[in-house]
Amino acid sequence: MTQAKQKQTVTAHRLWLLIAFGLSLITAFDTIAGPREQAKRIHDRLAGVPPSASVLNAMETDILANNQVAAAYKAMDNSAFYSVTLKNFVTPWTNEAQTVFAPLNDYTATVIGIIRDDIDIRQILIGDIIYTANSPGLTPYSISNNTHYEQAENQALDLQAVLQQSTQSSVTGLPAEATAGVLTTRASAKAFLIDGTNRALFRFTLINHLCGDLEPLKDISRAADRIRQDVARSPGGDSRIYNNSCYGCHAGMDPMIQSFAYYNYQYDVNTDPEGDNGSLVYNDVGSINPTTGTRVVAKYHNNSANFPYGFVTQDDKWDNYWRQGQNSTIGWDTSLAGSGAGAKTMGQELAYSAKFAQCQVEKVFTNVCLRKPGNAADRAQIDSMVTSLANNNYQLKRTFAESAVYCMGD
Repeated sequence: MTQAKQKQTVTAHRLWLLIAFGLSLITAFDTIAGPREQAKRIHDRLAGVPPSASVLNAMETDILANNQVAAAYKAMDNSAFYSVTLKNFVTPWTNEAQTVFAPLNDYTATVIGIIRDDIDIRQILIGDIIYTANSPGLTPYSISNNTHYEQAENQALDLQAVLQQSTQSSVTGLPAEATAGVLTTRASAKAFLIDGTNRALFRFTLINHLCGDLEPLKDISRAADRIRQDVARSPGGDSRIYNNSCYGCHAGMDPMIQSFAYYNYQYDVNTDPEGDNGSLVYNDVGSINPTTGTRVVAKYHNNSANFPYGFVTQDDKWDNYWRQGQNSTIGWDTSLAGSGAGAKTMGQELAYSAKFAQCQVEKVFTNVCLRKPGNAADRAQIDSMVTSLANNNYQLKRTFAESAVYCMGD
């Protein structure tokens, strides 16, 4: 090798060492964070905007006093935590596309309000509860459009300040016993009860609130006695498809979504093909559907000729066949019966499961830490926060605080 080439090689090697050293310094400075840097990181993760000097000073004082959770709560006093962080956190749950680019609605507002007010997060699948915006000049809440919430968002109202708790039964007219948190909001009905067979509501509730789709829950060891007539037993002329795939999902799903047999999303397909002006309807006592001859909505008897010997829905009684078998690992609450009538009790069955609590914690961790839990320390933190959630009356705001503290850096 010539002297010139040796010189070039040494120079390149030194340059590489300098680059590597520089990157290591950047990584070190990024990892090593003092109390003030930790305070700012907590605020950034929770509110998404820089803190004021006074808030940063107060948060730093909390961290120096080893009260990091108090610092996180100060960050969550920023209105951006509600109007931006929580709005973007919840919105994908409200539509099948799971997009964050959807307008504010009663589903999103209700979850934000429940978190703000430290209400048991399990009420999102159970409660007679709804949040509206209390601000002069807004069009009142309507069961047939989303104008109220879109106006609130277009006016950039502070959701922390304007959201007002009410009961669904007083605002929407549903009987109190027919309410089931966000499951019976107008936004949920428009997304998941429109057309179809109501099964979409059950599937997306599993995805959004138990962090799992139907496919992993498929269990062909459950009884098939509640699978409806519309499920073909030999799709495409091949019974193996039904036996090995369709059966496993429907055996557990159909008995559960029977709880929504009296609900539908009603709209005029000719004048309003997207259902923007539709509304949730519920067949109360005394209501008879002309197709079914009972309170059950017509869609539960769709395509009855596919398999005439299948189950015919006559009421809204539900049973959880997944309490036995492989899906018992969901952690069903043994104090509950595992069966009932209507949406509220079915929502409680899901909300009181161990998987529901774990799912909420995992979603918050991912949102705040900007990554999914990926190692033993992360998993231990998830377990700790699940326990903390139960010990703190299922207040999800605390889970946000604990996640931010865990990911604030050392």
